[in-house]
Amino acid sequence: MLRTALISLSLLLAAGCGMGASPSRGVTSTQALTGTAEWLEFESPQVRVELFRDLARQSAGQAGSRGAVLFPMLVAGEFVAAPALEPGADLLGPGDAGAAVDLNFETRGDRFAEDRRDAFQGLSEREAAEQIARSLITLWNIKPAGPVTVVRTPGAPYAAAWIDGQLRLNPSFVYMAAAPTR
Repeated sequence: MLRTALISLSLLLAAGCGMGASPSRGVTSTQALTGTAEWLEFESPQVRVELFRDLARQSAGQAGSRGAVLFPMLVAGEFVAAPALEPGADLLGPGDAGAAVDLNFETRGDRFAEDRRDAFQGLSEREAAEQIARSLITLWNIKPAGPVTVVRTPGAPYAAAWIDGQLRLNPSFVYMAAAPTR
């Protein structure tokens, strides 16, 4: 309750000061990644879908490249872009194709929320992050040797990253990927 009140108050203050992240003001998907994720909850599902599709299109252009990318993977000590996402990909669908991957969620620092939200199609942020993590592991053909730690990384300049057995998810990306496409 207090969290919701604080978020609402922050949004009202930002709007009153002429600030805020409204797509009508030209916020891009990459700008949305570095801001607070909670404003996305108040955007329409269509806006979140369009932001996700934009990230997917950018991932196609970056796939296989090196350096700063939206979906980095640490491979042999070097960051490379993960395989591209399809703009219509459903990351909330069953992602592990029958091969279960043990996921551990970071318990220190910033944790995924456990309360169910309409913005996540009735799932909690943690449940949505779990399904998205499983889908990305499958799509990227990652074969972890053990459990995968999923870390919430708010404000990161990337959407999701695979680094040393950890899958780091930007909560803004979770909001975008969880938007209903229908």
